[in-house]
Amino acid sequence: MNYLLFFIGIFLLIKGAGWLVAGASSLADNLGVSKLTIGLTVASLGTSLPELGISLFAAARGSGEVVLGNILGSCVANLLLVLGVASLLTSLKVKFSTTWKEIPFAFLAAMVVGVFAFRPWLADVASENILGRADGIILLFFLAIFMYYVFELAKRTRENILEQLIQKRSSISIVFLIVGGAIALYFGGEWTVGGAVATARVLGISEYLITATIVAIGTSLPELSAAIVAVKKDNIDLAVGNVIGSNILNIFMVLGITSIANPLTLPSFIKVDALVLIAGTFFLFIFMFTSGKHKLDRWEGGMFLIGYAAYLAFLVIRG
Repeated sequence: MNYLLFFIGIFLLIKGAGWLVAGASSLADNLGVSKLTIGLTVASLGTSLPELGISLFAAARGSGEVVLGNILGSCVANLLLVLGVASLLTSLKVKFSTTWKEIPFAFLAAMVVGVFAFRPWLADVASENILGRADGIILLFFLAIFMYYVFELAKRTRENILEQLIQKRSSISIVFLIVGGAIALYFGGEWTVGGAVATARVLGISEYLITATIVAIGTSLPELSAAIVAVKKDNIDLAVGNVIGSNILNIFMVLGITSIANPLTLPSFIKVDALVLIAGTFFLFIFMFTSGKHKLDRWEGGMFLIGYAAYLAFLVIRG
């Protein structure tokens, strides 16, 4: 039953996030909020709702490893798996702003995680490494800076693909979507966390392993499907931008909110995972200049997939 609830929970998280975003977007549109504003807030932040739901439930249960495995695992999966698969379909050529602003901002987010992970070593102290409420406020401060940049960029370019997701709906449909999405997120988060913890105990593995692999890949499926659709529709920059934006939100929003709600203990072993995320983001930036200007070629995407396979193997060996 725990295994069944585990996978049902992941499914409910993904569907619930979609329902809640659709309902909230239509409600805001009916209230006269601009489509640009809706697309940049409700729709874009909604991509991280599954990770947020899992993290809040896990933090409330005192399962810090689930929180960290969920966030870091999803970020690595987005970067190496999603971009790797998308670039195998076609070379990913991205815009100037993505190369010089969004990717460096994602690198900053990865570096912030690295600083938190290495904090006891950097400060030369042997005390427990706690990600507290002050750290969460710092993360949300970075989130505010990023959202300000996104708003300014959108106002200048007037380009926002997410506006196309906003549809006119009846009041009853909106209520059902919002309420249904919230309920699905609640039970999805609870069942996913409970199933992950129970599965880890039965199999004798760490909670971090189960969440950094199965859960992380599951919650990255929306980004993967969105990237594939974007590539097929020749919206190449959207495929990359969606992944980069999701990683930034996972770290600054999800980790920030979660650490404010319940301070987290950072285990020493996540140094390696933080370094993998930093290295992956750094190589994404470098790859923008190797084979062509602002482009991720197929062979580079293949390297990402090989790197992800190696990371999964490392997680399994570490246990």
